[in-house]
Amino acid sequence: MTQAGEEQRVRGRRADARRNAELIIDAAWDILGRDPAASMGDIAQGAGVGRVTLYSHFGSRPELVEAVFSRAMSDADASLGTVDLGGDPRAALARLIDSSWRIVDRSRALLRAAQGELSPERIRDLHETPMRRIHALIERGQAEGAFRADVPAAWLVATFYGVLHTAADEITAARLAENEAPHAIAGTLLAAFTPPGRPVPEVAESDAG
Repeated sequence: MTQAGEEQRVRGRRADARRNAELIIDAAWDILGRDPAASMGDIAQGAGVGRVTLYSHFGSRPELVEAVFSRAMSDADASLGTVDLGGDPRAALARLIDSSWRIVDRSRALLRAAQGELSPERIRDLHETPMRRIHALIERGQAEGAFRADVPAAWLVATFYGVLHTAADEITAARLAENEAPHAIAGTLLAAFTPPGRPVPEVAESDAG
C-alpha cells in the first residue's frame, strides 16, 4: 500500500471512531435521560455497538457520564446565548432564569446520573461556560445598581446555581410541584439579588415561565 493509501485508511479509521463516539454519547444522553442508573451494557445496546467498542472510547461509566454531561453543558451554553440579556438587568435576569430552568428541568435525570458518578466540584466545573453569562449579567446589574453590590458577584452566581439545582432536587423528592418551580425560583432569586432596602420586584407569570 502506498503512503497516501495508508494515510487515507488511517483517516477513515479515525472518522469511524469519531462517529462511534458520537453515537455512544447520543445514545447515553437519551438512555440516561430516561434512566440515570442505566448500565454500560444498556448504553452499548442503545448505541448499536459492542461493549468492546464502547469501552475503547470510554473506559468507565464515570468517563462516559462526564462526556455526556459536558456535551449537555455546551448545548446549554448555546441555548442561553440566544437569550436577550440587554435592557433592565432585572428583566434580563427573569428571562435568563426562565431559559436556565427549562434546561435544568429537561436534564434533571442526566444531572442525577452525573451526581452519582462525578464530584460536586467537577459538576460545578462543567457548568463554568454557561455560568459565565450569568456572571456577566450580575456584574452589570451591580454596576447599574439593580442588584446588590454588598456581596461578591461570585456569591450571587453561586446562589443562582444553587437555587436552580435545589429546585430540581426538590421536584425529584416530590417536595415541589414541577409547575410551581419557575415562580419559586424567580421569586427567590429576585429577592436575593435586590439591594438591601429596595422593594423586591413582583414576579409576573410571564417572568416565571
